[in-house]
Amino acid sequence: MSQTAAPNFRDLVSTFARIGILSFGGAAGQIAMMHRIVVDEKKWLDEPRYLHALNYCMLLPGPEAQQLATYIGWLTHGVRGGLAAGILFVLPGSLIMLALSFLYVLGTGTTLVDGIFLGIKAAVLAIVIQALIKIAKRGLKGPLPYVLAATAFLLIFVLDLPFPLIILGAGVAGAVAARLAPQLMGQAAGAGGTEPAAPLPDHATRKAVLAALACLSLWWAPVLFAGLVLGFQHVLVDIGLFFSKLAVITFGGAYAVLAYLAQAGVDMGWVTPPQMIDGLGLAETTPGPTILVNQFVGFLAALREPGSLSPLVVASLGAGMATWVTFAPSFLWIFAGAPFVERLRRNAMLAAALTGITAAVVGVIAYVAVWFGLNVLFASASRTSYGWLHGLHIDPASLDGPAAALAGLALVLVFAARRGILETVALMALLGTGIRMVMA
Repeated sequence: MSQTAAPNFRDLVSTFARIGILSFGGAAGQIAMMHRIVVDEKKWLDEPRYLHALNYCMLLPGPEAQQLATYIGWLTHGVRGGLAAGILFVLPGSLIMLALSFLYVLGTGTTLVDGIFLGIKAAVLAIVIQALIKIAKRGLKGPLPYVLAATAFLLIFVLDLPFPLIILGAGVAGAVAARLAPQLMGQAAGAGGTEPAAPLPDHATRKAVLAALACLSLWWAPVLFAGLVLGFQHVLVDIGLFFSKLAVITFGGAYAVLAYLAQAGVDMGWVTPPQMIDGLGLAETTPGPTILVNQFVGFLAALREPGSLSPLVVASLGAGMATWVTFAPSFLWIFAGAPFVERLRRNAMLAAALTGITAAVVGVIAYVAVWFGLNVLFASASRTSYGWLHGLHIDPASLDGPAAALAGLALVLVFAARRGILETVALMALLGTGIRMVMA
């Protein structure tokens, strides 16, 4: 491992506890924060090692920032380091999100809460657009990635193709291009080969298998327990199965996940489109991964089907189930896969496949931006089908004037005034509250 100062375990724990509390700003901001602390300040890893870890995490389904934290912990202190870093990165935001979920369901319908979320929705639209531009600048290198991004947007928007299929196709296209014409992927000519893999440490394979089995068991334990105690038709089991599937098939972080979650969650009756946007707004205002929006959806889903138990108790359990099965697979991917990925740090085909996947994610996030924008600005916006083709139906008369004005101001704050996410969200929430009080 290329590093100049290996941390002791206590330093690792205290550092990631601080990161977990301060990790606002979505994945891009969190990754930048970890780079500043781990590479620049602490010097635990050098730049190439950090970027290799990031590239592997970008290739995985699920929250890449939390996976990167887990990877760094694993590199420095093995499995216990990975567990400490990964859990501390998520825990503060998860607890805050649970408290905000209670506030959301108990306060909806009041002028104060409705005004806050009017402003948050406007801020979320600007934040999603900002994330799209940042990821595009970072990930689109060479002409082919731009084509892959545009193709991904059309495939999901017009043909409604499954997200995993789009990602797989983009990865294959990137790897093939690296072999045949690497310059199309922004690589130097002749870079399409592979370097010999470095040897694995002793017993690495056995340790990886044992770690995978342990993580797999812990991942599914709460789902099985809920089924045995409450019945396998209970909403908690449904939440566990749904978000487990989401954790496996969705790539590209929270914004890409939302393309699938928004459609599936609405179709199942767990949330409405405005509630999805509210959930993302809450996730953006808390520390930790933006994919904590899954916890919010799990909370509302369980609240709708409490059965014979207290609704708020079941909702809390639903939030916990969604959070567990969202993040538990990340430990599996890191502990089982990282020892082998370390051997491929300079594999050009792997890098090109990652670039192709990143390009497709840009296209999918563009779709999310369109979907969110229309649902923020119009009271009547829905998907329509014309045989094999799909589109969006908008009623221009349903334009929400206050939401449009706030969204415009949020865009000015983010792009022209270059204000931070928390500052923008706080100001929008304050203005939204003022508008609702005036209109009341």
